[in-house]
Amino acid sequence: MKNVLGFILLIFVLSTCEEHKTSNFKLTGSIKGLKKGTVYLQKELDSVRINLDSMVITGEPEYLLQANIEDPILLYLKLYKNDGEEHYIPFFADEGETVINTTLKNFYFDAEIQGSEQQKLLEEYLEVMTKFNDQNLELIEASFLAQKEKDSVKLDSLNKVSDALFKRKYTYTIQYALNHNNSEVAPYLALYEIPNANPVYVDSIYKGLTEKVKQSYYGNKLKERLKTNEEMP
Repeated sequence: MKNVLGFILLIFVLSTCEEHKTSNFKLTGSIKGLKKGTVYLQKELDSVRINLDSMVITGEPEYLLQANIEDPILLYLKLYKNDGEEHYIPFFADEGETVINTTLKNFYFDAEIQGSEQQKLLEEYLEVMTKFNDQNLELIEASFLAQKEKDSVKLDSLNKVSDALFKRKYTYTIQYALNHNNSEVAPYLALYEIPNANPVYVDSIYKGLTEKVKQSYYGNKLKERLKTNEEMP
């Protein structure tokens, strides 16, 4: 019986080693302040996040997670620390290695990511989006005060500014995708950042993609979205 159990354990270890040996993506890093917890490498499939790899951390804050990815894709570093909350860091992964160093205290906000070219482009885009969002928050606060003061003229003016800001945000996203047609970030933005945009603009983004990007994971998903839109009455 012991020999059988030993053989089964050996097969499991060998299969795990073989799986990691064939992995073309590696995520490494450190979570400062973490003494005990579990980290997961996840991807989203049909609106459900599935585990690609995991590691239990005890004592040392460093981690190593591996997977095999077919195309550049958005992945998630998840931390489970038994506090009843889910902690995620999304990032754009490509073949090779990505390094994410962060802290236990501010897991998401302290994240420093070094990795793919797609991640660099996504961060550049999100930096501009943060400025748009900050302006929007200021407008919301100003609108709240105008309502409180019953200043309809000011409120109307703020609503117009808000509408213009929304259009600028959409226009920037469309232009950013068009300008980076050789990156998988372009179809990703079209799919998830401007889902309700005029189909004409989304079609322009898809048609402008390089052939390589059209054949990527997000390129094919964008193609399916456009096809679905055409079939709708």
